[in-house]
Amino acid sequence: MFDFDNVLDRSSSDSHKWQKYRGRDIIPMWVADMDFPSPPAIVDALRRRVDHAIFGYGSPSPQLKEAVIAYLHENYSWDVSREWIVWLPGLVTGLNVACRSWGRSGAGIMTALPVYPPFLTAPGLAGKRLRTTRLFFEDQHWQFDWDALRDTIDARTAMFLLCSPHNPTGRVWTRAELETLADICLKSGMVICSDEIHCDLVLKPGCRHIPTATIDPEVADRTITLMAPSKTYNIPGLGCAFAIVSNPKLRMRFKRAMAGIVPHVNVLGFVAAQAAYQHGKPWQAAVIDYLRRNRDQVVDRVRQWPDVTMGPIEATYLAWMDMRALGGKNAAVRFEEAGVGLSDGAAFGAPGFVRLNFGCSRHVLADALARMTRAIEKWNTL
Repeated sequence: MFDFDNVLDRSSSDSHKWQKYRGRDIIPMWVADMDFPSPPAIVDALRRRVDHAIFGYGSPSPQLKEAVIAYLHENYSWDVSREWIVWLPGLVTGLNVACRSWGRSGAGIMTALPVYPPFLTAPGLAGKRLRTTRLFFEDQHWQFDWDALRDTIDARTAMFLLCSPHNPTGRVWTRAELETLADICLKSGMVICSDEIHCDLVLKPGCRHIPTATIDPEVADRTITLMAPSKTYNIPGLGCAFAIVSNPKLRMRFKRAMAGIVPHVNVLGFVAAQAAYQHGKPWQAAVIDYLRRNRDQVVDRVRQWPDVTMGPIEATYLAWMDMRALGGKNAAVRFEEAGVGLSDGAAFGAPGFVRLNFGCSRHVLADALARMTRAIEKWNTL
């Protein structure tokens, strides 16, 4: 029904992902968008909106608001009121607004490494102090170090930035993990900002994403949830995201931090989001099935590479690989020289790791993995 094997040429397009290596024989597998056409239902809705031919300032339609509310209820048994939803032109905007909205100047904003790079820059841009703890890898599993996390908190730590599901490790946090984290944060008087942009890309059977704010009402009262259809439906360039903030005081502060600096969502972003939530489910199911098989291809190949480790990919279309045993502080550069453009783990707070985006056709993925295999074989003979 949906053709994910067809390779569309993005090399001469406006793609940020592909322009980085324009004119070079390097397969880009770094920035997190997929090489698949967006769902036909979204493309059709955009065509109808373009045919309207007027592109003035827009507002979310009542149908879009109801679609989001219905989606949250159906998928997560989360009953959200309209007034809790704050529309944003992107999730990274939401991270930065959250950091500006809570805590005095110089307050601590905490997160756990490795993590998506904007988590590491947003606190400083908001005049706050970045405080970090580390996830650790044990029993083939990335997990929180609860003692280290508690020890990192001080009296001025105001917020915890949580990535759930986690980018780059692909973890889907369990209810027990979320409850422990929430308990620590609430006892310390912290607000949680939970980035849940990959929530609809759970690949491991039996895993289920749990929105942090649904743990209990007290947690919801201290949580800013950030969501968007952009990753799931491959529409990040259309710029439509939203925050869900049930606490009126917290929501007011969030909106106040937006004032004068955050632009409106563009009208095509609203249209795409509505079509995604109303009609995108068959495409979502198909793309998840395809991504699972891509993930399995990555896992099978990594098992053949000596001294390279990778945890289970429970969600996202991102593979997080530990290359340190290969002498890999410059692993991303070396793979680039071999014709594969990966994300350097240093940007995530983890030098020696690389992140691979497998949201592409199986043919392209096989080519990239073969190039990486040849590069590793070459390194091992040096």
